[in-house]
Amino acid sequence: MADTETSKKLRELLVKAVVDKKLTFTDVNLEHPTDSKFGDYSTNMAMILAKRDKGNPAELAKKIIGSIKDEEIIEKLEVAGNGFINIFLKKDFLKQEAEKINYEIEFNKSLNRYGKGKTMVIDYSSPNIAKPFGIGHLRSTNIGQALYNIYKILGWNCIGDNHLGDWGTQFGKMITALKHWGKGNVDKMTIADLEELYVRFHAEAEAEKDKTLDDEAREWFAKLEKGDGEAKKVWQECVDISIKEFNRVYEMLGVKIDNAYGEAFYVPMLPKIIKEVKEKKLAKESQGALIVELENMTPAMLLKSDGATTYFTRDLATIKFREEKWHPDLIIYEVGSEQNLYFKQVFAIAKLMGWKTNFVHIGHGLIRWKEGKFSTRKGDTIHLEEVIDKAMEEAKKIAPDNTKEKIVAVAIGAIKFNDLSSDPKKDVIFDWERVMSMDGNSGPYLQYTYARCMSVLEKTEIKEQKNIETAPEIINDEELGLLREFYKFEEKIIEAAERFNPGVIAEYLLTIARKYNEFYGKHRIIGEPEETWRIFLTKVTSNILKTGLGLLGIETIEKM
Repeated sequence: MADTETSKKLRELLVKAVVDKKLTFTDVNLEHPTDSKFGDYSTNMAMILAKRDKGNPAELAKKIIGSIKDEEIIEKLEVAGNGFINIFLKKDFLKQEAEKINYEIEFNKSLNRYGKGKTMVIDYSSPNIAKPFGIGHLRSTNIGQALYNIYKILGWNCIGDNHLGDWGTQFGKMITALKHWGKGNVDKMTIADLEELYVRFHAEAEAEKDKTLDDEAREWFAKLEKGDGEAKKVWQECVDISIKEFNRVYEMLGVKIDNAYGEAFYVPMLPKIIKEVKEKKLAKESQGALIVELENMTPAMLLKSDGATTYFTRDLATIKFREEKWHPDLIIYEVGSEQNLYFKQVFAIAKLMGWKTNFVHIGHGLIRWKEGKFSTRKGDTIHLEEVIDKAMEEAKKIAPDNTKEKIVAVAIGAIKFNDLSSDPKKDVIFDWERVMSMDGNSGPYLQYTYARCMSVLEKTEIKEQKNIETAPEIINDEELGLLREFYKFEEKIIEAAERFNPGVIAEYLLTIARKYNEFYGKHRIIGEPEETWRIFLTKVTSNILKTGLGLLGIETIEKM
């Protein structure tokens, strides 16, 4: 569990209560019981201590709770089972915690202290030049942007870096294909035209048993690396076409990445990297290639036998550039899980080089259709455009009277939430019924719940909430259910950062939305004696949904 001021205070009280035992702050394990009847927090610390000292855990738990004196946050303490300590928080304290969420400046100030003074660079999206934006890069874009947002609200200095795939042997293939089958000027082509040529190259090369096309492609890439004017001109035209397309996609997704340094940017730095690796005696020749041997891993190749550089060389240059330019405490790579071994090798070499930055690879799983197939009319790549078009069709069905802008917001929100609502490492299933569901577990459900809150707030004449000094003496189960979830918001944001998992926030937002809709379905709000109190609960719910969806990069809609 991520630590907040509340959990820290509870840990301190529990540590002080154990006066005759050697106990540290970290020995106190707190968790939220799955059933709220067992409290807001529980700990098994008495069981751990009793096992260590061969004592009776239930008796020790009773002694611990008998020693705790607190009148600020704890309503009651109970011993359950064989020594669990259940902690119930006071309603007024829960109300005060909820009230903080209603004041954005105060809430953000509380969050900002966690990452103050730290810098994080995150490498995400990274589409390939001359190829349409695929569904795989959508995952990297969504997860990467959400992590960027989460770390930013926690006070980190965040730097997004779009590491474009604009170098490598594929460009020799692209130039070869253009020479053989290209029609007209390259700058008049679309990115779909470039992809078609690239696919044709592989089909033709496969058909040619003498592999002359492959040889020709290698020659063109060698020319490109040596700065050949014709090769550079064609390469630049492919880059320009691709960047224009990527920017169109990012605008549609509501994503803006701070920097876009392609692999080609690092090419002039490669000789220095090779020199540094050699000076540190990390490299050796093997069958004409330059490699670095790594413990318990396959060697990493820095130069091929023909002298061409590799991804390894360019990624090492990238790390060195980032360290010298931004001096980060942490570099996150949001790249598919098929690159797990590769990044272990990269990080291992970086450590051998003496670079001090902490590195994390968030390897995301695949996106699959419900039927398990990846087939598409354009080949074996799922194009983002196709998915967005389908989402737009589905969004029109559930919100037919909305404007085009709102339908786009619902469609994009649905796609993003489906992507972000589970652990990044897991595969994501695209089941359209679930993606667009209005009954829960979807982006549209959360957007609809937010719109419901805004509808209530628009109807009430109560616009100021500062007169809520204490929670009412009698609170119904649905109201209490909300109140006992609100205070967890800060903790969930911190936990999402620590676990590099935006799904933590997505799951929490679904819980808030369900509890609010249960409350809304059972109790009138406008015109009731409890209207002021219930408007307060509605306002906190709307603020959590707006902030949480914003962290996930999803737009809120006031009317739906």
